Amino acid sequence: MAIVLGVVLFAVRRTRAGPVVTALVCAVALAGFVILARPSPSVVRAAAMGAIGLIGLASGRRRAALPALAAGVAVLIVTDPELASDAGFALSVLATSGLLLLAPVWRDGLRRRGCPAGLAEALAVPAAAQVACGPVVAGLSGTISLVAVPANLLAVPAIAPATLFGVTAAVVSPVWPAGAEFFAWLGHWPAQWLVLIATYGALVPAGALPWPGGLTGALLLAVITVGLLIATRRPLIRKLVTVVALGGVLGALPVRLLAPGWPPPGWVVVACAVGQGDAIVLPAGAGSAVVVDAGPEPTLVDHCLRRLGVRRIALFVVSHFHADHIGGVTGVFRGRDVHGVVGPDWAEPPAGRAMVAAAAGRVPLHAVGAGWAYAVGGLRLRVLGPVEPLRGTNSDPNNNSLVLRVEVDGRTVLLPGDAETEEQEDMLDHLGGEAVRADVLKVSHHGSSYQSPRFIDEIRPAVALVSVGLGNDYGHPNPSLMARLARGGARVLRTDQAGDLAAVATGRGLAVVARGDPPAP
Repeated sequence: MAIVLGVVLFAVRRTRAGPVVTALVCAVALAGFVILARPSPSVVRAAAMGAIGLIGLASGRRRAALPALAAGVAVLIVTDPELASDAGFALSVLATSGLLLLAPVWRDGLRRRGCPAGLAEALAVPAAAQVACGPVVAGLSGTISLVAVPANLLAVPAIAPATLFGVTAAVVSPVWPAGAEFFAWLGHWPAQWLVLIATYGALVPAGALPWPGGLTGALLLAVITVGLLIATRRPLIRKLVTVVALGGVLGALPVRLLAPGWPPPGWVVVACAVGQGDAIVLPAGAGSAVVVDAGPEPTLVDHCLRRLGVRRIALFVVSHFHADHIGGVTGVFRGRDVHGVVGPDWAEPPAGRAMVAAAAGRVPLHAVGAGWAYAVGGLRLRVLGPVEPLRGTNSDPNNNSLVLRVEVDGRTVLLPGDAETEEQEDMLDHLGGEAVRADVLKVSHHGSSYQSPRFIDEIRPAVALVSVGLGNDYGHPNPSLMARLARGGARVLRTDQAGDLAAVATGRGLAVVARGDPPAP
């Protein structure tokens, strides 16, 4: 918003227009930018602050940025109280507060110590924003970033060109499409630079240090941050804090770099912690995977795939089209090459199938059935069921889920989607118990009670992974089912208790590694 209004102000003042005319022209530009960028919380906040500043400009009074921010926040919270709990809105306000309160002081301090003016500004701005936003980010992610400030430094030169070229392209597109295409082409280069910084910054080893998540972690870091800001006014304490902080970072880096990290070596399957839903990942080569289902929400599955370093989806499989399995489909496609999409013949509910087809775009959604097979790298996949369409069951979409048996480097994994008693019994009747036997079982339907005891007993898994949401309203997983699996010798783990779960092949058999930090329900 500052970039756009700054250009408009510069242009209008060159015409020697008065403050009222200048404010009116800027107000039109402000409204147009909000419409163009869409009124997300950060855009609305910036617009409210800008509007208050324009009122001061029109009245001839000197603009005060901090009162403008405070007034803008107050107006927005009164107008829409739900913004008070919006993380994006909070981060936007905190970042701006950091730029107003901390950045000028730090910039001037650096300049007094001989730092060039441009470099002092470039260092102070991202550092101030990071410190102000740190507690909220830590509470949301359970980490403290070590790469945010250098990443922002690298991003600074691209922000203004990307913004101005993009806005220009949008403004001229109705009257000059060829010119709009040219400006969009110019703008894509700085935008691509921002994408590269974000992508590779997220892949930096030990780029984030672990920190307690949730409200406790946020409050803890907030108290520490305020205490340090007050304490470091004294030179001796400032030097002591610098030494301790550098010592802590340098001491933690070797541990983070040498630790095995995530994913663990030799993983054969990962059940992503996506809440009340399924998202299963199978390795298909360096940076590549077969993904089965997408969970209920895009961000959670996207983050799981990023943690695993998955940049290419060799095959995306939809077990069935219920929202808890396909609601996050856009997160699977986000920034990744997807080479194939398959799903069941049973196209209900139709809205779910339409959502997958829309997300897939030019990649066709193929319907497959029992007997269909696929291979990539060291992975072999075969569809076991449904053997034939099942109608009139407790849930026809569930009981027509694709049931997959996967072999990864000599280990077998059974993925039955949400298949319930009817489909499980039908597969046993047609295929026999040997066909469903597997080393690892992704427990069907989040561990619901609609399971065939004979089916569970025939699988004989060494590891059972339950993908389930914390505090769900369905009573999942069923305690009797969990006890039966444990009695059969399976190691049973749940995503609601342990976060992402990986079954790992070792020289002595199968192991299970839990990443921790399960998502909120």
